[in-house]
Amino acid sequence: MLDSLLAIGGLVLLRDSVEWEGRSLLKALIKKSALRGEQVHVLGCEVSEEEFREGFGSDVNSRLVYHDLFRDPLNWSKPGEAVPEGPLKALRSMCKRTDHGSVTIALDSLSWLLCHIPCVTLCQALHALSQQNGDPGDNSLVEQVRVLGLLHEELHGPGSMGALNTLAHTEVTLSGKMDQTSASILCRRPQQRATYQTWWFSVLPDFSLTLHEGLPLRSELHPDRHTTQVDPTAHLTFNLHLSKKEREARDSLTLPFQFSSEKQKALLHPVPGQTTGRIFYEPDAFDDVDQEDPDDDLDI
Repeated sequence: MLDSLLAIGGLVLLRDSVEWEGRSLLKALIKKSALRGEQVHVLGCEVSEEEFREGFGSDVNSRLVYHDLFRDPLNWSKPGEAVPEGPLKALRSMCKRTDHGSVTIALDSLSWLLCHIPCVTLCQALHALSQQNGDPGDNSLVEQVRVLGLLHEELHGPGSMGALNTLAHTEVTLSGKMDQTSASILCRRPQQRATYQTWWFSVLPDFSLTLHEGLPLRSELHPDRHTTQVDPTAHLTFNLHLSKKEREARDSLTLPFQFSSEKQKALLHPVPGQTTGRIFYEPDAFDDVDQEDPDDDLDI
């Protein structure tokens, strides 16, 4: 699962919720990137640097560069610098100065940035930040830039979510049932069809993952013998199926607006030169046709 998420560059959205937090998965991806020898930049907005580094070994922390926005979120210590878009531009320039190889940038979190930066400005900065290669003619040594963005989707409307989904190369939606967490992964690769898969996993205290693909729930593996199966069609006020006699009656029914053979012939084979209209009458089965003259008793 981690290898598939880190296989390509671009923007990886980690969408969590109140019930299923995503920072543990973000730190597991950071650990995997660091152990692969990549330089990792973290833009910390919601937790302190000490709390974020907690649980990582020295081999991971040595490759982790932490850019702290948690202690001074409004940039009061440097009043002369503009807050909007500044952190993302700084990260872009840092990527160009790193050693030769891939770079992973973790944004903790995109939700905090959306609260402080206009959505259009943030999307433009993310697009520039997540470019895999440098611009033609520059001397950038970065082979690939991967951006991991933690997003609390319950805090944002459909407009912001739609814009970020359009930019993302990979979308990871966290959910689950009972005590098991699932990650629904939508991956878009250039010139290929999008792929979708679901993983069930748990994060260990050292931010390693134990996972299984398509793991069913415990209740599905071992159904409770004392649980009675409820038939949803048991107490309906109508029939879902027809009996043989009802099916025969339906097939023999004449539709009320079906054309008679005389009218079909007149419409399909009109008489040449006939310009006057014609009235076609075909009595219904329930028409009361009286052969006697209803005005026979009148002296007309």
